[in-house]
Amino acid sequence: MRILLLALILTLTACATPDVEHYASETPTLRLQDYFNGDLEAWGMFQKRNGEVVRRFHVRMTGSWEGDTGVLDEHFTYSDGTTERRVWTLVQQPDGSWRGTADDVEGEAWGQVSGNAFHWRYTLRLPVDGKTWLVDFDDWMFLIDDKVMLNRAAMSKWGIELGQVTLNFYKP
Repeated sequence: MRILLLALILTLTACATPDVEHYASETPTLRLQDYFNGDLEAWGMFQKRNGEVVRRFHVRMTGSWEGDTGVLDEHFTYSDGTTERRVWTLVQQPDGSWRGTADDVEGEAWGQVSGNAFHWRYTLRLPVDGKTWLVDFDDWMFLIDDKVMLNRAAMSKWGIELGQVTLNFYKP
């Protein structure tokens, strides 16, 4: 009975995310092609679900666009000195939604923009202790002004939250 109750609670909690349309009237209006064009920097951290910060990082990113297709080239430097690179290809769909791919993303990311918000979901192949975990991201970005965007993503596996990633993007 306890397992059934826990499964029900986890299912209901997973459905508690607001709809991106909730932010339709928020300004400034986000256009991915504008904000993620050119050079950007970001600073972030990963926190376990108990709030403990376990990883900090800096990202240098360059975005380039050709029509409705963009390439975001991200270079991560972590506080322990390790580095990582992720190259996203984003394509705006005829209905206005977005599809994204990267080498370490399982399948496609899918997202929508509304007002100042971008919400997308994807599954990342994450190396952990010599193994690769498939980890789900529920990722929200909010444009604060023409230079600053805040990003918060919940990381989960099998519906159980592992932690949060928080980023602050800055466009010079």
